[in-house]
Amino acid sequence: MRQAYGLTIPQTVEDACRPDRMALLIYDMQVGIVGQLADGEHIVKRCLELRDAARVNGFRVFYTRHMSIPPAAAGISQLRTAMEWQRVDDPAEVRASFPQGSPQYQLVPELSPGPDEVVFDKITMSAFAGTPLDIALRDLGIGSFAVAGIAMEVGIEPTVRHGIDLGYLPVMVSDACGAGHAEAAERSHAALAFAGGSRTIDTADLAALMNRR
Repeated sequence: MRQAYGLTIPQTVEDACRPDRMALLIYDMQVGIVGQLADGEHIVKRCLELRDAARVNGFRVFYTRHMSIPPAAAGISQLRTAMEWQRVDDPAEVRASFPQGSPQYQLVPELSPGPDEVVFDKITMSAFAGTPLDIALRDLGIGSFAVAGIAMEVGIEPTVRHGIDLGYLPVMVSDACGAGHAEAAERSHAALAFAGGSRTIDTADLAALMNRR
């Protein structure tokens, strides 16, 4: 921890890991997403470990959930992205992958939010784009977030980059961030490490820091 110009500057995960400085963000742990990964249940368990430690120690917990707009109500970028992901050439063939209220849209039962926890729906990859997450964290005076969930190469990297630009210290929990494509996820980790501004830790070490008294 360094101080200058009247500011206290957290530099490490240990510096940031206090309930008044850090929140836990559980990213897109939905039935239809977890089921696509061979190690999906492993990521669920790691997220549970982190959430339990956060709850016991007074850390705020936020969740994101990806939502599909019905194709007839979707815009140009939403249709273009869906066409690419669904590998179709005709926008009329696009189907909503995660419509609100559908079974695949729901968070996995093990990660059902508690009464003091919040879920933000999104239609973007960054958890900050078009959601109240930034407002909620700033209103709490929180300047760091630990992120876990799925998928590293699709949504967690954009969230971390966006968080850095907004002035946060993002912390990726390496063994709690699942990936659909291992090589792409490795590239994401390498690019973020090169760029700087974020930190990485594993579940056991972060839980231990959360459990400090």
